[in-house]
Amino acid sequence: MVVLPDHLHAVWTLPDGDSDFPLRGRLIKVGFSKSIPDGEWRTKTRRARGERGIWQRRYWEHLIRDEHDYAHHIDYCWFNPVKHGLVANVEDWRYSSFHRDHRDNPRPGDFRSFEEALAAHARRGRYGERP
Repeated sequence: MVVLPDHLHAVWTLPDGDSDFPLRGRLIKVGFSKSIPDGEWRTKTRRARGERGIWQRRYWEHLIRDEHDYAHHIDYCWFNPVKHGLVANVEDWRYSSFHRDHRDNPRPGDFRSFEEALAAHARRGRYGERP
């Protein structure tokens, strides 16, 4: 998982028999929103609905197909702060599971350069399909 100023990326494993991604996403957004001060700019519609201005209304879900697809999505999460110009190196972004995951299970030979990660992502297309 990685949390950025205006969005997040996560790879989840739900319990057997549970595929309610929308509910899980909503619970994360609500819990996070309640933990930070209210004060961001909001549209008139968001104010009327009692919504925070920190979250996109939409989300994207994808069922991981295999180990290669899994590694691609984990790398994409970890590289996202670099992609958005927030830091120069993955390890410099503190709001990422990279630190925990790399500490608990280092994979030094498994990391690609940022350019390679973006190229691999582009080859798969927006939704992870292989051309």
